[in-house]
Amino acid sequence: MLSQGTIDIIKSTVPVLEQHGKTITTVFYKNMFEAHPELLNIFNHANQSQGRQQNALAGLVYAAAANIDNLGAVLPAVVQVAHKHKSLNITPEQYPIVGYHLLGAIKEVLGSAATPEIIGAWGEAYEVIASVFIGIEKEMYTQAEEMDGGWKTFKDFKIADKVVESDVITSFYLKPVDGQKLPSYKPGQYITLRVTIPGEEYVLNRQYSLSQAPTEEFFRISVKREDETTPNGKMSVNLHREMHVGDIVEVSVPAGVFHLDTESTNPVTLISGGVGITPMMSMFDSIAKNKPERPAAFLHSARTRKHQAFDAKLRELNESMPASTYAVLYSDEGDGFINREFLAAHVIEGSDIYVCGPTIFMQSVIKDLYALGISKEKINFEFFGPAEEMELVTV
Repeated sequence: MLSQGTIDIIKSTVPVLEQHGKTITTVFYKNMFEAHPELLNIFNHANQSQGRQQNALAGLVYAAAANIDNLGAVLPAVVQVAHKHKSLNITPEQYPIVGYHLLGAIKEVLGSAATPEIIGAWGEAYEVIASVFIGIEKEMYTQAEEMDGGWKTFKDFKIADKVVESDVITSFYLKPVDGQKLPSYKPGQYITLRVTIPGEEYVLNRQYSLSQAPTEEFFRISVKREDETTPNGKMSVNLHREMHVGDIVEVSVPAGVFHLDTESTNPVTLISGGVGITPMMSMFDSIAKNKPERPAAFLHSARTRKHQAFDAKLRELNESMPASTYAVLYSDEGDGFINREFLAAHVIEGSDIYVCGPTIFMQSVIKDLYALGISKEKINFEFFGPAEEMELVTV
């Protein structure tokens, strides 16, 4: 427990974090990686180069400071990050390294304003926050290892099949090298692929949504080929061009807080844009196989028919369910985009809504859902990469 004096000091730094948080986290990552380059084998280089990881950490630090007297308020965000950490095999021994460089970055950015009292208070607060993460992640690692078919960190898988789904998306079927059956997962969750690319100094880690209902034999991910000149392109281009049937990759146990509530009988509306279709495929497939009578709507937006994956499969699943609908818009072919009028016509009344796609797509869709009077409690959404703050209006 933190003393009231420590809580008061942390609270007093909230305005400073709001103004300088991104600068602090940018300095933090720079200094930490210079001192511990081995950590570049864990962190997503694309998110670093785009500033997304810095923004996400700044947001979390700010939220922790603002709620330091009620950390339960930020527990959902902590759990979401802990799932990412588990999928990357973050260990307790790495937390002191993070704490040292985070405090150092606060000192460097704030200068004389970072008094010994402020640094001391933040040192105490960090210990408390780190212990929460370590405790949650320890439990997650234990659960992952003890579940039927589970393991703790990474495990070798071979590419059993490689199927082109569209001009830009290819599916990879992954089977464990040891031949053991796979653990179940919640539709919508992801796995981490860890790949060594010839010529690259560091191992690359990327999270990919599982794109079909759970089976005991294989995982399926469906990967969009990004522009190889962009930070995100390195891994996806390597998978598309260089990885073939029989090749080996390392895979984590499924993780993630964005997933279908399989126990519920509520109607479901799935809304996706582009490659955001992948976790929705897992959800829709799971409904079709396990609760085909459950009302469901699948709404998708793609640039063109050539870019869309799974159209034939979606139509097949839709036909197999008596209370489902499937609608798709192709923006480059004159259909326009998913807008308020489209949502009003297709979202099932009272349904649990799941949204996944590029940030701009989600901003637009969620604003329109709010404008239609749908409460935020009914709307679940997932980002590509670290969670970001979205400016959303409720009217």
